[in-house]
Amino acid sequence: MKTGWGMVLVVGAISGLVGGVIAAPADAERAALVVLKQGAADQLFENILPFWLAHGMDHDQGGFIGRARRDGTPVPAAPKGLVLNARLLWTFSAVYRTRRDDVYLRTARRAYEALDRDFRDPVHGGYYWMLDAAGKPIDDRKELYGNAFVVYALAEYYRATGEADARQRLVDLFDCIERRARDSRQGGYLETFSRDWTPAATSSLAPSVRGGVKTMNTHLHLLEAYTNLVHAVRDERTTAALRHLLDVFDEHIYDGRDHYCKLFFDRSWKSLKEMTSYGHDIEAAWLLRDAARALHDARRLERTRQIALEIGMAVERRGLDADGGLLYEGTLDGVTNREKHWWPQAETVVGYLDLYECTGDPCWLHIAVRNWRYTEKHIVDPVHGEWFGRAAAEHGPDDLKISEWKAPYHNGRACLEVLRRVDRLQRLDARPKPR
Repeated sequence: MKTGWGMVLVVGAISGLVGGVIAAPADAERAALVVLKQGAADQLFENILPFWLAHGMDHDQGGFIGRARRDGTPVPAAPKGLVLNARLLWTFSAVYRTRRDDVYLRTARRAYEALDRDFRDPVHGGYYWMLDAAGKPIDDRKELYGNAFVVYALAEYYRATGEADARQRLVDLFDCIERRARDSRQGGYLETFSRDWTPAATSSLAPSVRGGVKTMNTHLHLLEAYTNLVHAVRDERTTAALRHLLDVFDEHIYDGRDHYCKLFFDRSWKSLKEMTSYGHDIEAAWLLRDAARALHDARRLERTRQIALEIGMAVERRGLDADGGLLYEGTLDGVTNREKHWWPQAETVVGYLDLYECTGDPCWLHIAVRNWRYTEKHIVDPVHGEWFGRAAAEHGPDDLKISEWKAPYHNGRACLEVLRRVDRLQRLDARPKPR
């Protein structure tokens, strides 16, 4: 999509601020915010969560099933992945903090107990990557990516419940990651380990990249995990770890010339493959700002605001399709994969709503609304509930609605973020006006 908005966006990023505070939205913007808020509430509480409550439970073996087809039918004997279970714990804990319905608390506690009983390694620390259908480890690797999501989830569960045991599990895992995975010489973190935390030669999240040891993807999700950790357990060590991750993004991952996040690196942070993931870029834009806000650091907040604006303009120019959907990936020379997966759409609406919130420029809100409308039309499953993994025209009859990677995290979080952010903007609009 070529809108020619570049200069408008830059000017709006300045003129939208009044004494450092966003000006109240105009009538058209108010109407757009109402549309987003109602759509997010309907999706979360009437579509996404009911699907998981109806189809996600494993009533035979405990915890949650590993895979299900588009109509919610379980795939027999499917393995159970760490990422799915951690994301379930985060989702239902976060929803419970928003709406204190006991069904969400019970589901969060079910996820917490499954992680603690089946995934946690009581000998070497950390959490296993994959279990069989009965809950026994079949892949006992320690993946930082998966363990980062456990940090994220435990922090949210502790914030929701205040349970002392959950806090201890959270602190123990943080200590384990900092001791075992932190690269004290080159900065950042190593990513793939054997059960006893012996480092592997490459990251499993860079399978086709020769020498790929560190990835943007893992560091991004550790950043969001440590942001939530700081909200749950704020002390000198947790805030220092989060500051370190922000520095890693600023010094190694974010390309300030071409305004995108490099994806694959060797141990010394040499970039190994030119490739752009539009969904990860716009996700990083708002998560970096979230981290800076958690630190109460004005300098970092201004820096991450600048990065978010640059990424927002670059993703709009390179990756947004004419119909409002976000394409999957490309290089600096152009798009290489035009598929439209569910999770980049979820991150797009949040990323551009965040830019509207921090600048007051309605062009960002326009992008968020158009993407939401695209998602409702092409990604949401109006028959069986939840969201398709890809746009309706692209997915096949055997595509999974539940899997090791398909959880209610991206879309559930997007809905929660829309609700919270629109509430903030509406409260701003309701303030007494100067006379």
